Amino acid sequence: MIGTARLAANLKWLFTELPFEQRFEAAAAAGFTAVEYPDPYPYPVATLRRWLADAGLTQVLINSPMGGPGEVGTACLPERRAEFRAGLALGLGYAVELGASFLHVPAGKRPAHLSRDRAFACYVANIAWAAQQSRDSGVRIVLEAQNKRDAPGFLLDDQAHAAAAVEAVGADHVGLLFDVYHAHQDEPDLLAALTEFLPLTSHVQIADVPGRGEPGTGDIPWPAVFEALRAHEGWIGCEYRPHSPDGLGWTRQETR
Repeated sequence: MIGTARLAANLKWLFTELPFEQRFEAAAAAGFTAVEYPDPYPYPVATLRRWLADAGLTQVLINSPMGGPGEVGTACLPERRAEFRAGLALGLGYAVELGASFLHVPAGKRPAHLSRDRAFACYVANIAWAAQQSRDSGVRIVLEAQNKRDAPGFLLDDQAHAAAAVEAVGADHVGLLFDVYHAHQDEPDLLAALTEFLPLTSHVQIADVPGRGEPGTGDIPWPAVFEALRAHEGWIGCEYRPHSPDGLGWTRQETR
C-alpha cells in the first residue's frame, strides 16, 4: 500500500457534498495533509491561503486557466497565444502565492482545421515560454495526457505524446503529470507505461477504472501500481469520485 503522508486530496472530486471552503477542513479531518484543485481563480489568493493555513494543509497543484466554458486549455491554439500567456502569468502568480509545487498547463483540444503537428508545435513553444517564466519561481510545470473517451480531441492523448512535449522543451522543471486513470484507458500495458515514463514524472494522480472511484472499486491492479510508485518520491493526487464516505478508507485495506 501507499503511505497516506504522500496523498493529496483533490477538492474538485472529494468532499463535494460541502461548500468549497469547507472541503479544506474535511480533507484534514480525513487524514490528508495536502490538497490540489484545478481552478483557484474564483477566490482571492489570500482567502485560499487562509483556508489552507487554518486546516494545516499544503497546496500541491493547481491548473493554469482553462479558457472559456467547456474548454480544457488553450496552449495548443496558435490564435490564442496572447490569452494563454495572460492565463499562465495569472496561474503562476497563484501557484507562487499558494506555495504550490506544480502548475499543470493543460494542452487543450485540437480543432479539426488545425493539424496535429502545428498544434503540437504551438504547445511546445508555449510550454517553453512558460518554463522561462517559471524558472526562478520554485514552481514546476507539469503536462498531462488525457484519455480519448473522456476528452476526445485532447492534444496529448497518450503518455508518449506528453513525454515528447516534456523532452522537446528540455527544461529540468518541466515534467509529466502521470494520471493512472487516464493511462489505464489508453495504454496497452499500464504498468509498462508507468515504468517507462516514471523517470519523467513529477506528479501522479490516481482513480480507478471504470467509474473513477477510489482504488479498489475497479479493475486496476493497485498493488502492482503502488509497488511501481515506490520509485516516485513526490505527492500522489487523489482525483477520484469516492464510492465511500471515507476518502481514505481504501488505504486501510488491500486493493486488488
